[in-house]
Amino acid sequence: MVFKKMLQKFGVGGPSVDTVLADPRVQPGGQLSGEVRLTGGEADSEIEHIALSLVVRSARSGSAEFHRAVVCGATRLTAKEQRVVSFTIPMPWETPLTDVGGQPLPGIVLGLRTELSIAKAVDKGDLDPVIVTPLASQDAVLDAFGELGFHFKSTELEGGQLYGVRQELPFYQEIEFHPPSRYAGRIAEVELSFVADREGVQVVLVADKRGGFGASPVGRFGVGHDEAVDTDWARLIGEWLDEVANSRQAHHGYGHHDGYDDDEYGHRGQRRGMGMGGVVAGAAVGVVGGMMIGEMLDGDDGGGDEG
Repeated sequence: MVFKKMLQKFGVGGPSVDTVLADPRVQPGGQLSGEVRLTGGEADSEIEHIALSLVVRSARSGSAEFHRAVVCGATRLTAKEQRVVSFTIPMPWETPLTDVGGQPLPGIVLGLRTELSIAKAVDKGDLDPVIVTPLASQDAVLDAFGELGFHFKSTELEGGQLYGVRQELPFYQEIEFHPPSRYAGRIAEVELSFVADREGVQVVLVADKRGGFGASPVGRFGVGHDEAVDTDWARLIGEWLDEVANSRQAHHGYGHHDGYDDDEYGHRGQRRGMGMGGVVAGAAVGVVGGMMIGEMLDGDDGGGDEG
């Protein structure tokens, strides 16, 4: 009997668990629903808890657990008993995207992990794949990149915080693009990051310039979700990139300024202040809150990029 109890601690003859998603496709800010199906083992079991965790894996950054919910507390599962625990868990608004336009983004995988705790022994199961598709506001920006002739390069997760953006998760996603031929020799690549919440989305662009020194120029929009869908992103992004590509400050970095009012989306067209050398893309001001090309990703700042 003692040996049998010891085997149960290691999952031999103990209860089994199977998690089934109602629909593995979900958007940031949406809800993921399904069932945890329990089957009792050869003897009664005292389950301490069942928890579900969202885990993201990327080729360069490894794995990160970024959301966890306990869906079942302490309970007794009798031998051979079958039980179903239904769940609905909210997806963080900043959840990385894994699928765009029906195609998976290479290099990133996201899944739901089921954790079963019995007698202080925790069994973390395999990942059940979760497919995260863009919000309509994000899709509008991504469509503009295709319209401008960009080509997808890769996607990665970066640890830390984007400068000047309110962010809840300890990392952010970068979607990297090769620029169209008209920027050949001037811009090596453009990185796109989204930081969304219930009201809207921050769109952050970083342009890596050919042969540039210092920090890369950064552009940022802060817009409401509805406004983002109606915005001419191809024009605004194209005009910003033209400013970056033609700037004579390419080898000296860009000035830093304080940013725009973060209290409301869609009303960020007025500057608080701008430091030496800062440049504001005039076409963006008053349209979707002002794209700023004078910002930096400041890794030395407490809220800077640590990636």
